Amino acid sequence: MLEFFGRFHPVLVHLPIGILLIACLFLVLILVPKFANLRPAIGALLFFGMLSAVFSCITGYFLANSGDYEGELVNNHQWMGIGVAVLAVLLLCIHKYTKADSRISTIMAVLLLVLVSATGHLGGSLTHGSDYLTAPLKGDGAKAGAAIPAIPNIQEALVYQDAIQPLLKNRCYSCHGSEKQKGKLRLDLEAYILKGGEEGNTLLKGKAAESELIKRLLLPASNEKHMPPKEKPQLSQNEVALLHWWINNGAEFNKKVKDIKQPDDIKVVLAALEKGTAGTIVSKQLDIPVKEVDAANEKDIKRLHSAGVMIFPVAQNSNYLTANFINAHSTADSVMNALKAVKDQVVWLKLEHKSVNDVGLKSIKDCRNLIRLSLNHTQITDKGLENLKNMDQLQSLSLVGTKVSAKGLAQLSKLKSLKSIYLYQTNVKREDWNTIKKLFPKVLIDSGNYQVPTLAKDTTEVKVVTAAQ
Repeated sequence: MLEFFGRFHPVLVHLPIGILLIACLFLVLILVPKFANLRPAIGALLFFGMLSAVFSCITGYFLANSGDYEGELVNNHQWMGIGVAVLAVLLLCIHKYTKADSRISTIMAVLLLVLVSATGHLGGSLTHGSDYLTAPLKGDGAKAGAAIPAIPNIQEALVYQDAIQPLLKNRCYSCHGSEKQKGKLRLDLEAYILKGGEEGNTLLKGKAAESELIKRLLLPASNEKHMPPKEKPQLSQNEVALLHWWINNGAEFNKKVKDIKQPDDIKVVLAALEKGTAGTIVSKQLDIPVKEVDAANEKDIKRLHSAGVMIFPVAQNSNYLTANFINAHSTADSVMNALKAVKDQVVWLKLEHKSVNDVGLKSIKDCRNLIRLSLNHTQITDKGLENLKNMDQLQSLSLVGTKVSAKGLAQLSKLKSLKSIYLYQTNVKREDWNTIKKLFPKVLIDSGNYQVPTLAKDTTEVKVVTAAQ
């Protein structure tokens, strides 16, 4: 029922505005003798305008009590809407039962015009934000396309206060602020952000890919669940990447930028923030191929979703996908066949499931566009790694908690795009490190709080780091 009212309320709102404005205009014009022939039409206009205003009040009442709105603004809008309906009824009666040259009708028409304008303004504030009229006139980053104003000393800036909050304010508050909470979600205060909306946790600290906020941002613009709505300003890839980085690093509300680990792709985004160009799409920041592919078959996507696989676009307006099997119900042949069907689109794959073994890896053998692959805590062995030998685009490979050894890794030495391999809790021994570095001279080898760097000398130095990268 609420969905019905939400869909037709805008029509019912604009209808009385248009009809009543025409009626008011005619009431003023008939004061001039040559426009006296407009009088017969005024009664009909006032009647239909009054009728639609009443229906608008009814639908507005149900929407106001839906839980999506709160605050003084919605109350004022509601009462002014009722005032418009009442005044329209009075004007209709006065026009019908007074003389043609009555000045009372004219005065009432002017009052109705003012009230309709004020009510419409409040409605616009509810829908688009209280500054919807002045925002385009502001000479800040929002005008240039970025939702975040330039931050001159980015490393000393507070991540949330100086970057995340302005982004949410300029892109999200109009639907999820103090006056309106679509889906019962508020994003204007820390407590509300962490509380989430009617669909649960909007933000999962440390898990950006599983956070509803990121999922909604990355949905195709044509999807009804995509946020922001397609008719409103969209976040750039830089701005989405910034949110992704903030959430993955714990969604802290009081930390400075310099206190959070900054991968190379985020350094590009931070540099753009410093220049005030964060609204510009910088394709290099994303680990996705430059060449686009056709969209995956919707039936294959639904098959994966029904199996508990989280799969969605890696970026706005991109057909490339990320797939996560961590909550998958199974990895049966039907599920893996669905994965094979989207082999061209999947570039980030988290195939972390206890049932995944060497045979299962055959299903991804032809996923030649894979850039990130995580096989943590699976049953794969050196034999399974044979299926990865032709993944020329692979940049990141995580094998934590598997039975792979240095011998198995040697099969991947010809993958020239590899940048990092994660080997914590594997069968790779300390004495194998030198051999591995010779096989992968330009690759970061992370064995669990230890990085094995490439040195100019022949020896190998082990350096402790604060967290696995």
